[in-house]
Amino acid sequence: MFYGYDVLVKRILIGDLRGHIDHEVLIQGWVDVRRDQGKMVFFNFRDRSGTVQGVVLPKSPAIETVKEIRNEYVVSVTGRVNKRPEKNINPEMPNGDIELEITAIEVFSAAEIPFERDAEVNIDTYLDHQPYTLRSKEAQSVFRVQATIIEAYREALRKRGFVEFQTPALVGSDAEGGAAAFKVDYYYEQKAYLATSPQFYKQIMVGVFERAFSTSKVFRGEKHATTRHLSEYSTLDFEMGFIQDHTDVMATLEEVMRHIAKRVPEGEARMPEKIPVLTLREVQKTLGVSLDEPDLEPEHERLICEWALKEHGSDFLFVTHYPMSKRPFYTYEDENNLGYSKSFDLLFRGLEISTGGQRVHRYDELVKRLEAHGMDPALFSFYLETFKVGMPPHGGSAVGLERLTARMLNLPNIKEATLFPRDMNRIDTLLNNNNE
Repeated sequence: MFYGYDVLVKRILIGDLRGHIDHEVLIQGWVDVRRDQGKMVFFNFRDRSGTVQGVVLPKSPAIETVKEIRNEYVVSVTGRVNKRPEKNINPEMPNGDIELEITAIEVFSAAEIPFERDAEVNIDTYLDHQPYTLRSKEAQSVFRVQATIIEAYREALRKRGFVEFQTPALVGSDAEGGAAAFKVDYYYEQKAYLATSPQFYKQIMVGVFERAFSTSKVFRGEKHATTRHLSEYSTLDFEMGFIQDHTDVMATLEEVMRHIAKRVPEGEARMPEKIPVLTLREVQKTLGVSLDEPDLEPEHERLICEWALKEHGSDFLFVTHYPMSKRPFYTYEDENNLGYSKSFDLLFRGLEISTGGQRVHRYDELVKRLEAHGMDPALFSFYLETFKVGMPPHGGSAVGLERLTARMLNLPNIKEATLFPRDMNRIDTLLNNNNE
């Protein structure tokens, strides 16, 4: 309940106004647009539920109040909900058949905007002013889709018996043994780093729940600023026990992606009955590029996805059997194709969005792998204990949330799909009083 204009009035959400035609209501929200037409003033108001047009007539008691009100002012508005005349109905606009005849406005807070909403600005200006630019319909739609992706990811995995858990952001070292980890002051005379992956923890949780997943923040010191890399991003990880091999993981990931695609119709993701699968060498042969390379270049990912769309009607493509030299120590080697791993990448519209595969599950083999990679098993004793006490054959995958969102909506830069992005050139410094 909200106090307004000498009476106790319940706020009505804009999306519910059709149920109050011919009644006086109280709405609260932002001024989306102001338009002056002669002696009348028109506004578009927005709240979390939608938008509506309001009008202040020349003889309205609110006419003096509205003289200074501009875009982004936060207001409380009293008025009568009227049906629009037939000639003024706008079927393209939400609530285009009704209008609010304004009788009173109270300003909660004024606003000083850096530029008009429809102004064309570059990506840096857009990011510098995110407290404002995120209010646009375009930005809101991106992050509503991203929220739906996370919901759909959780739904799909819970339906398949997975249990969600939370991973620590502070760790003792770099789990992957390759990514640049951020060292932090831990204040306890110990070394600490920001987590580069939840990999070790989700393997441990297979021994607890058999099927586990997390939606974690991870941090990597990417020493380049590109349209596809971030220093902090969200990773959608799952790990599952009692698999036959990496294809079981791929099948689960495909089911998850199919569920996400259904929940995000805006993405119009094309997915045939079965996502096509090629080995790395088959991709290289198809593209006519060197077979000596252990990975795909970004241009190769783009080209092979064009091939998958043309030949299979699929925006998705699995690429399997990367060389063991390219994968972490815990990756399972294909016993029928020595030197190559039971691992995969999932490409989506020209970009790798997921990596996964089968993991080594035997303690003695993991110790040998660590030693072969020049690592001291004693430093991994906490991780290794989960294998010492018994682990089933298992595997999993990790999906980059921001990459998936960007590709789903065909955004050219991953930062457009990232709330408050961090890279080597960007971090918020105007949120605190630390002047060091």
